[in-house]
Amino acid sequence: MQNISQEQAADHMPLAQAETTRFWRDTRFGGMECLTATFLTHEFAPHAHDTFSIGAIESGSQVATIRGTREASGPGDLYLINPGETHDGAPSRGGYRYRMIYPDLSLFREILEDVTGKPFHGTPAFGRQILHDRKLADAFHEAHRTLEEGGGALETSQPMFLVLDAMFRRHGSSILVPTDTAERSAVRRARDYLVERYATDVGLEELAAVAGLSRAHLIRAFAKEFHITPHSFLTDIRIRAARRRLREGGLPAEIALECGFADQAHFTRHFKARTGLTPGQYRAR
Repeated sequence: MQNISQEQAADHMPLAQAETTRFWRDTRFGGMECLTATFLTHEFAPHAHDTFSIGAIESGSQVATIRGTREASGPGDLYLINPGETHDGAPSRGGYRYRMIYPDLSLFREILEDVTGKPFHGTPAFGRQILHDRKLADAFHEAHRTLEEGGGALETSQPMFLVLDAMFRRHGSSILVPTDTAERSAVRRARDYLVERYATDVGLEELAAVAGLSRAHLIRAFAKEFHITPHSFLTDIRIRAARRRLREGGLPAEIALECGFADQAHFTRHFKARTGLTPGQYRAR
């Protein structure tokens, strides 16, 4: 009889009959957000995070678009998504179960400096966002389960610490700033304008004037640069701001209006489309 590992057995375990999520903030890593979830029909709208989005699928399959490229992933694949990179996700072939963490830039840099014993100059980043590394994916699942189950501080924090270091050593680099162009400068002005005024009702003509481009040119150039339309980007920025306010203990109904949404129902719909959670679930943790 063939012996298989716990991780290999998980690949073939049936998915839950209903969608489930467990979300928490881990104090051992500075309040790093962690998620384990099963999604059968839920589709993520295009969005980005202020943090890294790192994870792996335990069972099933997901299809995601990252940097404008759409591909499927399953057990043994890793998600190594840099801060600010637009991505979505949808179940494939009946759904998937996965584990995710969202370490911020300062935490990642701190880990790398701890391991190397010297300052890390530059910005850590990953060159590929979906890749196959079965050994590292299995190690990530085990470290994530250890965090979720709890235990002694050293016992639970060491495995994830080592996994994050191994991820960067195998697949990371320092980010390179792309050469600037007039068009890139124009859409970045538009992006910055939306970031600064996300709570107001910015119109397309207004935004095109800021960029110095026609409305059609702005939409095309913005999508080419950021893989998202200006309106979708504005909605995503509002959700990111709402997440910060929810972490501070704000009330969803008040945050909805503060962040530019028409009402709480409008806010909740867009929040769940980008996080897989309702604002109340996110706030309660």
